[in-house]
Amino acid sequence: MPADPAGPPPGAAVPVTRLILLLGIASFSGALSSRVTDPFVTTIAGEFGTSADRAALLATAFAVPFAAIQPILGPVGDALGKRRIIRVALLLLSVFALLAPLAPDLGTLVLLRALTGMAAGGVMPLTLATVGDAVPIAERQVALSRVVVFAIAGQIGGGAMAGLLAPVLGWRGVLALCGAVALIAAILLFLIPFGGPPEPRRRFEPARAIQRYRHILGLPAARLLYAGVFVEGVLVFGSFPYLAPVLEARGLAPGGNAALEAGLAVAAFGCGGFAYAALARPMLGRLGQSRMVKAGGIIAGLALLGFAFAPAASLFIAAGLVLGTGFYMVHNSIQTRVTEVAPEARGSAVALHACHFFAGQSLGPVAMGLAIGGLGAPAAFAIAAAGLAMLGLRLGRR
Repeated sequence: MPADPAGPPPGAAVPVTRLILLLGIASFSGALSSRVTDPFVTTIAGEFGTSADRAALLATAFAVPFAAIQPILGPVGDALGKRRIIRVALLLLSVFALLAPLAPDLGTLVLLRALTGMAAGGVMPLTLATVGDAVPIAERQVALSRVVVFAIAGQIGGGAMAGLLAPVLGWRGVLALCGAVALIAAILLFLIPFGGPPEPRRRFEPARAIQRYRHILGLPAARLLYAGVFVEGVLVFGSFPYLAPVLEARGLAPGGNAALEAGLAVAAFGCGGFAYAALARPMLGRLGQSRMVKAGGIIAGLALLGFAFAPAASLFIAAGLVLGTGFYMVHNSIQTRVTEVAPEARGSAVALHACHFFAGQSLGPVAMGLAIGGLGAPAAFAIAAAGLAMLGLRLGRR
């Protein structure tokens, strides 16, 4: 049964421009809330009378449910229709994001961020799987990079709003704005058909879903890809909640506004993703995927060294730009490969990808916090830099 009544008849040529655009809007709205609390770590800690380390766990509170829901949403999307799940998930995300600013204490805020993360788990991973269903493999990495542009714009928007609007709206106002954007996007997706090729649907059978997962995890290539995104999550996104405290400790925040500088660094990371998306086609043509992945790992590693040793805030922010470029050179290549791991259960395969990625993001703040506490920020970022470089070289060999 087709998922979209506007879909073309079987065998017809299917334009995917509208599909990519609407999936991009969903990705933007879902990503807007993902890292928005990172620049507010010290502010939230001060308001609720807790430590920066505890407030930094808001990132973990979002990431853990995002990862945990994936084994369920992947096969559900394969069975009931990925686009249907995306619509419902975005609507739920908007509700929880709008409630978060009303939190009276850190515990309530953690709970609402966890529910927001769970809802967000139904947006971006199934978006990637939907692109995999609609676009042939020869053009898929470029198509995915276009959707990633929207997600990056959401990350930039969240970081920029957190940094620039903090003095005006505070963290509560910024979270409310993210929720309002998600609500508008959800209404839009319910009103406008996705278009694109029709989606096959079937009955959801938990036993078969478990069998598909066992099959996918039995593939050596899949295990390598999933391990890769887990390591990315730990090393890259685990560092973000500590950017503001590091800037404060090193005296690199003019006027003591560490939230602004940290927000700009996160926004610069997103701009690096824009740079990758603009260069994806020529880089793939000139370097090929393997050499691009190796180069991306080395570039991302050098950028983390920039966080470790930058002598000025401007160079710290520039390191975010370089990190984003290198990261997406590796990450988008992994995404493309994952969509072809199990074409007959693409939603499940991409769900496992997202599960590992956000499991890494959930562990990242804890691991980076321990490393910074035990070794100091420069050593912790240097270790992460070496890990990213080695990851790129390892994946590039495959």
